[in-house]
Amino acid sequence: MAKRYRPVDRDQPFLFPPDMRDWLPVDHPVWLVITAVEDHLDTSAFHALRRAGGAGAAGYDPDMLVTVLVWAYAHQVTSSRRIEQLCGTDVAFRVICGGNLPDHVTIARFRSAFGGAIGPFFAQVLALCARLGMGKLGVVALDGMKIAASASKSANRTEETLARLAAETVARHGQTDAAEDGLFGAGAAGDEVPEDAWSPRRRDERIAAALASLRAGRAAAEQAEADKAQAWRDRREGGQPAGPPPAASAVALAEEGLARARAERAAELAAVEARRAAGQRQRGRAAGIDDYCRVRQAAAAAGAARAREGDAQARAAQKQKDRKGPGPVRNLTDPDARLMPVRGGGWVEGYNTQNVTSQDGLVIATDLTDDPADTAWFEPMLRAAEDAARLIAAHRPPPGPGDTPAPGDGGDDRGDRMGALVTALIKLFLSDAGYLSEHNLSIPGPDRLIATGKHRNLEKAARDPATPGGVPWASPVIAAMAARLATPGGIAAYRHRGHIAETPHGHIKHNMRFRQLSVRGKPKAKAEWTFVCAVHNLFKAITTGNLTAAALGNLPSHAG
Repeated sequence: MAKRYRPVDRDQPFLFPPDMRDWLPVDHPVWLVITAVEDHLDTSAFHALRRAGGAGAAGYDPDMLVTVLVWAYAHQVTSSRRIEQLCGTDVAFRVICGGNLPDHVTIARFRSAFGGAIGPFFAQVLALCARLGMGKLGVVALDGMKIAASASKSANRTEETLARLAAETVARHGQTDAAEDGLFGAGAAGDEVPEDAWSPRRRDERIAAALASLRAGRAAAEQAEADKAQAWRDRREGGQPAGPPPAASAVALAEEGLARARAERAAELAAVEARRAAGQRQRGRAAGIDDYCRVRQAAAAAGAARAREGDAQARAAQKQKDRKGPGPVRNLTDPDARLMPVRGGGWVEGYNTQNVTSQDGLVIATDLTDDPADTAWFEPMLRAAEDAARLIAAHRPPPGPGDTPAPGDGGDDRGDRMGALVTALIKLFLSDAGYLSEHNLSIPGPDRLIATGKHRNLEKAARDPATPGGVPWASPVIAAMAARLATPGGIAAYRHRGHIAETPHGHIKHNMRFRQLSVRGKPKAKAEWTFVCAVHNLFKAITTGNLTAAALGNLPSHAG
């Protein structure tokens, strides 16, 4: 006989009040996230951003909103409208909300305003991971990754276009003001919108911000070139080896040299004429200014510099003609975003993230920049990694009586946590060729390996000593690094960089599916990226089994 079906009676009331603790098993990760945020992370910075005590309905608890966003970002949800829907339909979200139902406006405004609180939150999560025994600092790696902004490449405009749009905006506003004055009179009409009323960022403001950013960038570049030229002059006048002049200032410096040679020769001729007028006999015929050997040499150098500059300008013009896309541009949707080249060709409108990762996959230091290049960010990220190492050492649990620290995890420095040198915590700092420079190799800090070329070329140089592993123009410092990477020990240590540095980026992009920022403007974008890295660290502790209910039970709360 066929079995009967279970009845489906939607009119049947609950015989007992439901308990949301029965909705999910006790080992569900959502309980760990709730406990960690509420009991073991100091969220006072989020509470300071909330307005309380005024008229109106009671606000939502920031701990609850933070937990909602942590769970949402960890499960590939960044849309505030989608989060609002899940808070009413998904069991895990309903457990987090505890009967509340925040709308998408509340979620979006909370996420947009928590910029200043994300740095402390990231540090709190990192300290919690350290208390759980995570954060292996023997070998750490630095890597950059391009992340798309909440903006389109088609919204980019050149300086000429932005200047035209700004002029049109000013003219249109003037025409509107004149028309309103003719209709209502020159005085106030009585229905003006208060200046402090909330409004989205207007298009004319974005145009002005983009135009100002372009002009400021050009002025900064010109000032940097002027500083390089002045430094070259100072070295030459001080008798120090000056080397070739900066390429961008070579013509100007050569013209200065020609003018100086002509002035010196003119002064010499004037002195000759003065002595002749005084009755002193002069031997031979003094060469004229343009015929003098030093003037001819300076003129030849100036001509060669002008020729080189002409060739460089022609090459730059041809390169600009061949390349796809305009020159310097700014985005009307997000003026802080930049066109970033990506691996495999092409461009993305976005930012360049910088992450330092530990051996066990924690992001210990992070930043978000609008600089397509990585070189200038090596030293700031190295210092940030040193600060993170101190934080981890201060919160790492002391070893037990029979514990033996694993090699390379910094365990031998736990006895002197606060005063330990960072070089004893971070044994080796790895980075790819995008960070290569003589300055980055020479600054004080932990031992480091910076690639001097592509990984495949480094492997060839290590297998065959006859294969050049560096570049012919390399300085002695870079040549020494290339030689070190060509040794078996050097290349074996560098091979760890890919796994350590790129695995977290792959997890964030492909598992968390976070490939585009949800907010605009560099401060907000930086806060969101830092929050994503904090979520990555928290769930790394969960997936590795370090963050458990028993482990949290053994830790004191943040209030203690």
